[in-house]
Amino acid sequence: MKRTLLAILALALPAAVAGCGDDEPSSSSSAGGGDGQRLTVYSGRNERLVGDLFKQFTKATGVQVQVRYGDSAELAATIAEEGDASPADVFFSQDAGALGAVQQAGLLAPVPAAAAAKVPERFRTDRWIGTSGRARVVAYSTERLKASQLPSSILDFCDDRWEGKIGFPPPNASFQSFVSAMRIALGEERARDWLECMERQDPTLLENNIQTEEAIADGEIDVGFVNHYYLPELKAERPGFPVANHFLKAGDPGSLVNVAGVGLLASSERQDAARRFLDHLLSPAGQRYFSTRTFEYPLVAGIPRPRETRPLEDVHGPDIALSELGEKLPSTLELLQDVGLVK
Repeated sequence: MKRTLLAILALALPAAVAGCGDDEPSSSSSAGGGDGQRLTVYSGRNERLVGDLFKQFTKATGVQVQVRYGDSAELAATIAEEGDASPADVFFSQDAGALGAVQQAGLLAPVPAAAAAKVPERFRTDRWIGTSGRARVVAYSTERLKASQLPSSILDFCDDRWEGKIGFPPPNASFQSFVSAMRIALGEERARDWLECMERQDPTLLENNIQTEEAIADGEIDVGFVNHYYLPELKAERPGFPVANHFLKAGDPGSLVNVAGVGLLASSERQDAARRFLDHLLSPAGQRYFSTRTFEYPLVAGIPRPRETRPLEDVHGPDIALSELGEKLPSTLELLQDVGLVK
């Protein structure tokens, strides 16, 4: 299983490395004084988004953190290749699919019961746990469209009137998880039909979600398939940014609610520090960080959601288990290549 995972992910890595993370891969570390405990985290979350979160953890606990940044699919493949010799203690992924791939490789320790009790069952397995939620949306130009003109299903973007007006980032892990969810929810034939239709729509293929949002604002495209939280981030930096989020109907494959989350490596000799890191992400301080700094949904009860977002309980994706996404990731990458959306 591991060799199969490695072979297929390696095939996809050139595209994935180009922009599969929240934005782009980078390398950095954070450290601080403390009680001598250390931790190595492989982070598929971008440093710009979560760098301060690591500093917050070190300040609160004294545990020094060495961070290796990259895209989630790349890091999942790296951990699988390193196996029990991996220097990573924790895998912090931007989506459930990459976490599931490492779980499939048999490299994750059980989730501590106290942590599991804090997060709804649909956002965790016994080997990884979601730390923040991210909803799939259709971002659109408020200068060229009204919300009433937008379809209620992602499937309806096959209509001819959208030809040449659509953009999305196929190398992005969240996009690939969305496609995996569509395959599970609708079946292989309908998912392939939709992807082939998208290819015929002459889409603008982008590297990541922020590029997609900016392409809408710049007039290159009218709509883009992205996660919800990039827009409030851009609006905070650029008031008047002419883009809005459109939530599709309940149960639609375009409404997937995915998670960023954590898996503790079974091979780690620093299990105590790893559990303290997980505990911090699920603490009120950690959950408020996601809500106010990255504009993602907190998954622990009692923490207010980000401004200008729908309540998470009102956002319903397809009826699938996120734990299924990891198993689908390699074949989804192959499918995207086969239909010509990933080179």
